[in-house]
Amino acid sequence: MGEKTNNRVVIIPASLTVRQLAQLLDVSPIDVIKELMNNGIMAHINQQIDYDTAAIVAAEMGFEPQEEVPPETEEAEAEGPTTLWERLYAGEDPSKLRPRPPVVTVLGHVDHGKTSLLDAIRRTNVVAAEAGGITQHIGAYQVQHQGRTITFLDTPGHEAFTAMRARGAQTTDIAVLVVAADDGVMPQTVEAINHARAARVPIIVALNKIDKPNAQPDRVKQQLSELGLTPDDWGGNTLCVPVSAKKRIGLEDLLEAIILVADEQNIRANPDRPAVGTILEGHLDRTRGPSATVLVQNGTLRIGDAMVAGTVYGRVRQMLDENGKPIKEAPPSTPALVLGLSDVPVAGDMFEVVKDERTARVIAEKRKEERRARAMAPSLLTLDDLSARIREGEVKELNLILKADVQGSIEPILSSLEKLGNKDLRVNVIHAAPGNITESDVNLAIASKAIIIGFQVTVDPAARR
Repeated sequence: MGEKTNNRVVIIPASLTVRQLAQLLDVSPIDVIKELMNNGIMAHINQQIDYDTAAIVAAEMGFEPQEEVPPETEEAEAEGPTTLWERLYAGEDPSKLRPRPPVVTVLGHVDHGKTSLLDAIRRTNVVAAEAGGITQHIGAYQVQHQGRTITFLDTPGHEAFTAMRARGAQTTDIAVLVVAADDGVMPQTVEAINHARAARVPIIVALNKIDKPNAQPDRVKQQLSELGLTPDDWGGNTLCVPVSAKKRIGLEDLLEAIILVADEQNIRANPDRPAVGTILEGHLDRTRGPSATVLVQNGTLRIGDAMVAGTVYGRVRQMLDENGKPIKEAPPSTPALVLGLSDVPVAGDMFEVVKDERTARVIAEKRKEERRARAMAPSLLTLDDLSARIREGEVKELNLILKADVQGSIEPILSSLEKLGNKDLRVNVIHAAPGNITESDVNLAIASKAIIIGFQVTVDPAARR
């Protein structure tokens, strides 16, 4: 837990209870609680506090606090999703990096043909394992185009896309935005654009339903230009591909555009290292037990590998591809269904291969403790704190999400918010729309480290959770 030395230096772990801190300092828990109250923190004896809070108390009581260094046996443990994400490619020898397939997410308005487009691409490019056989739905699949592989994530929408980002996952290399040529840009289209931009991924526009008699592609291109997505044939940088999922028009052109953008991105990975990646979906099967759809993002996942994903651990007992066919390994950008886990993992959690199952179990159990501690810890940042940090120059960039009762309220509020910015503070309004604050807004805020501002709106129950 920690240790006290003879020269009043006290080694404090990342998280501990008030009782444990009192034991560490050899003082009464009541004295610790009083010191916390003096610093504006209300706490009870079993409440978890973080290192920074404990260090303040220790210093006030005459100790010199130092943070405990985790033991080397847990080097594989990530401090959080962001740390693990940074380690996807950290320290890689450039000579070992190889091109990998791009990972694509299709976003857009619910009625603009996103699902139809995905189905059309899949029917064109994917051959089922057996004629008439039922394809295994694992939430992702791969297609071939001119000898190249493209991985598509079959997510329910941009809400799920950003919910995963809120957990630290960055799975997508390219976003394909589906816009119906006969309907144009809708509020959900704008929201999808903002979510893709927040993820900092390139956007390709698929102008769907181009076969409709009332299709107006130029009108849609004008709308997109007004949103900052100027088509390449209008002198901009956004590839706009006319397609028809129903008539199967332009599908090859869309795949070609994806390959073109992927080549510009120089997407690479090291296939010769232990695998790391993201959980796309968690499943519980009555006969097979817990399983997960994973996306390998670096390294190669193999049968027998010990892995940990969030608070779940296990050994890869079996892997299946999108057609339900057993596979022995999954290289970078490959989706696979993995069996052999201790429990159902959470979508968006990152996984990594570790040296053995014991190490995986230790890491998973430590994460469970830390998550419980975070859940109990009070939130110490208030708007007053934020204002003070801005005045003191500690905040250099402020991301905001604005929700208002009506569209007419948004423009004047936006104008006021933009005036907050100056040479020392950059203000970014990453999304602004009428309507209540939703779970999607909260996930976008978490993923983008943004603050939500509501004007005469309520908060949906799911968003409160």
